Amino acid sequence: MSIFTKIITGEIPSYKVAENADFIAFLDINPNAKGHTLVVPKKEENKIFDLSKEDYTSLMDFSYQVAKAIEKTLPCKRIGMSVIGLEVPHVHVHLIPLNAMGDIQFMQKVALSKCEFVTLAEEISKNF
Repeated sequence: MSIFTKIITGEIPSYKVAENADFIAFLDINPNAKGHTLVVPKKEENKIFDLSKEDYTSLMDFSYQVAKAIEKTLPCKRIGMSVIGLEVPHVHVHLIPLNAMGDIQFMQKVALSKCEFVTLAEEISKNF
């Protein structure tokens, strides 16, 4: 069972911003930028291209909706998207508010307090 499955089942807490029957989106607790969000299918699958075409399309549609909510919440030049998947064997899409190329490189991190995470998750969720 992946750490994301434990988040989905509520075994591990998260800062959820959106959810439907098939997907969940929550703030990354080690974000590249404020608002860095992970979009995860509830069905545990290791590789994005092992998803069915329908599940892949649905994941991209849900990610689009979450990205639009982030964009309404945080000032940024654009929302970047990255799918790497090496660190957790469960498909996930990184949505990262970008103001500079370095924001997408997973080399810099920003620190947020628990209160900042809670407030930000609520704000994005309202815009979803």
